Amino acid sequence: MTNYDIAHPTIVSRDEWLVARETLLLHEKELTRQRDRVAAERRRLPMVKIEKDYLFDGPAGKVSLGSLFEGRRQLVIYHFMFDPASDKGCPGCTGFINEFGDLSTLNERDTTFALISRAPLTKLEAYRALQGWKIPWYSSFESDFNYDYHVSSESGEGQGLSVFFRIGDEVFHTYSTYARGVETLTDSYALLDTTPYGRQEDFEDSPPGWPQKPTYS
Repeated sequence: MTNYDIAHPTIVSRDEWLVARETLLLHEKELTRQRDRVAAERRRLPMVKIEKDYLFDGPAGKVSLGSLFEGRRQLVIYHFMFDPASDKGCPGCTGFINEFGDLSTLNERDTTFALISRAPLTKLEAYRALQGWKIPWYSSFESDFNYDYHVSSESGEGQGLSVFFRIGDEVFHTYSTYARGVETLTDSYALLDTTPYGRQEDFEDSPPGWPQKPTYS
């Protein structure tokens, strides 16, 4: 005899399940269309020119915010929570980064992804090596960057994600999100959805002149 005392979904016939599944599918499609609408609205956000000359510590020395683009048009920064007094990064942020797979699609679509934390570079490099990560990671220890983007305060460190856009040598801030706004951004498409150019596919509702190509090409 099977023991059904544990918590479980209602048990029904196959026909009853199919009716319920088709109802849920309608709601899932509504959610997808709503997500597309929000992404289209995000691509139309205005942007703000960066006036400060932020400098970060990287493996090759001091680098500017513009240098983090690595010559590409868009830059996605994950604000990794790492207290300068600690030798280890935030467990939640660590799990978040570990969820990423191959992010080469970002580079193919003119977008760079990097991490920034306020802990000193020596601690970031040691933790990066321990985790086996290849993602570029920079220290904002001697700049106002973390404070200006609301991930450091007198009460401690936080996490979030910010997006930047480059025109020539000028850099612009286009988007930031925090807390639960970050938790589902664990693949290339989700990250691209936070950028001005989006996925750059022709199914998207984007302003005229935005780069686009056939979907899934």
